Amino acid sequence: MLIIGEKINVMSKTIGPAMKERNAKPIQELAIVQVEGGAGMLDVNIGPASKGGAEMMEWLVKTIQEVVDVPLSLDTTNSEAMEAGLKVHKGQALINSASGDQERLHSMMPLAAKYNSKIIGLTLTEKGIPRDASERCIIAADIIAAAAEYGVSTGDIYLDPLILPIGVAQNQAMEVIEALKMFKELADPAPKTVVGLSNISNGSPKEIQSVINATYLITLAWNGLDAAIADSLDKELMGAVKTLAVFKNEILYCHSYLD
Repeated sequence: MLIIGEKINVMSKTIGPAMKERNAKPIQELAIVQVEGGAGMLDVNIGPASKGGAEMMEWLVKTIQEVVDVPLSLDTTNSEAMEAGLKVHKGQALINSASGDQERLHSMMPLAAKYNSKIIGLTLTEKGIPRDASERCIIAADIIAAAAEYGVSTGDIYLDPLILPIGVAQNQAMEVIEALKMFKELADPAPKTVVGLSNISNGSPKEIQSVINATYLITLAWNGLDAAIADSLDKELMGAVKTLAVFKNEILYCHSYLD
């Protein structure tokens, strides 16, 4: 299970100002602790970044990759900023994200082809989030078709079925699970899958968020999930990830496997 650290976000009260002030220290420190916590990739979210986005993303990629040796998920709707980050990224980056919205799909997919990047495809369109697994699958098929058009391998696509908060859309938790199963049947090689995990507990009391996130992650993992944008500093969650790796014989059990 690939955990993509979620913390480097322009909306953060500490990281947002650091991005705008080009203050590298808190960003680099956060990058390091997320990787130490178990993240195999880091999400770098600058939002729409309509003003100065390209320069900011270039600076962030260089700044973060000075101190950690993991790939980055470049998270912005600004295609100019996305390309600026891809140009300086060391190794294979992840574009976060395209979607079933045609304008966004055909602005991001060519960048994946040009820079040999992996890419997230959100299963939504300009009409919004689909109602069930079947509608998600239809959008996913459109994303895969666009990838084929630009020469992007389905093995480099991460389809996101879009998690909604359990507190406001409880029925959608199972629709996401069904969508994951369906996505794996859409192409050969099968596309990969990813979720923004913390969405499931958004709005729930803080004291129960970890158990909701961890339980849902394990359920998703047994139904085709490959990656999650999540909090690698959450010990309960990362303990569940390590335990899953034991059950799947990916690591050898010992009494201290959580250390």
